[in-house]
Order: sequence, then structure tokens, then C-alpha cells
Amino acid sequence: MRKKAWMVLLGSLMLMMAAPVFAAEGGAASAGLGKEALGMLAAGFSMAFASAICGIAQGKAISSACEGAARNPGMADKLQIMMIIGLAFIESLALYTMVIIFVKM
Repeated sequence: MRKKAWMVLLGSLMLMMAAPVFAAEGGAASAGLGKEALGMLAAGFSMAFASAICGIAQGKAISSACEGAARNPGMADKLQIMMIIGLAFIESLALYTMVIIFVKM
């Protein structure tokens, strides 16, 4: 229940912050920020977000693999192979984000 309340609060705050942006008249043009500058800014934020999420996911994957190997040492070899494959898939998400950014720019 508490998590749901935090999500509602966060969503409400995001909507309140977005309203003035849509109400502004030519805010980006008058500030001297062109389409290219905003695109570069968005690309930087999207790569940072993708990298952060991949880092969190890799940490959870390695943690789970270590727990599994500690519980059942006989499965450690198979777990290691599956973990490496999983880490490759997780890392590919960040690489796909980078490729999309380069294609769009």
C-alpha cells in the first residue's frame, strides 16, 4: 500500500511539473535552445537512464546467481553459464539504446 502511495505521489508531481511546460509559449525558442540541443539533451538522459537500469539489473542478476550457487553448489557451473548469458542480454539493452541514439542523431 505504501509503495502505491509513493507511485501516486510521484506521478502527481510529474504531472504538476509538466503542466507549465505545455502552457509556455515558445519557451525553448526564446531561451535559445534549438531542436538539436534538446535532442542532444534527451539523448544524454536516455543513455544515462538505460545505463542506470542495466547496472541495477546486472547487480540483481549477479546477486541471485551467487545466492543460487550458495544454496546448491552442484549447480554453480550451470548457474554461471546462465548468468553470463543473462548479463549479455541485459547489457545489450544499453547497447541498443546507444545505437538508437546514434541513428536518430
